[in-house]
Amino acid sequence: MTEPASDHPITITDNPNRVRVLVGGAIVAETTRALSLKEASYPPVLYIPREDVHMDFFERTERTTRCPHKGDASYFGVMAHGIETPDVAWSYETPLPGVARIKDHLAFYPNKVDAIEELK
Repeated sequence: MTEPASDHPITITDNPNRVRVLVGGAIVAETTRALSLKEASYPPVLYIPREDVHMDFFERTERTTRCPHKGDASYFGVMAHGIETPDVAWSYETPLPGVARIKDHLAFYPNKVDAIEELK
């Protein structure tokens, strides 16, 4: 499948807010260019451009998964202020054409970070 199915819609929109991700008290990502991906009935997920992520905190892990709607996901662990969290973020490095906008972006598990803040 290369495009989102009509029974599994996916929309990607620009998020108008400043988005900040904190782990171990450190700001590991901050952007005004986040994308909000809404997939079927799931809650929206924020995708942050890698240029706005402090990638020096992150290391790719061995975990990968396949989504039939978005493609293959790679995972990243983080080490910030002495706190190591495996598989805290994921990225679709070669997403399927229907979600190509999320290429070179990271998304974060809300339950594995201190906070994902949206500042107006």
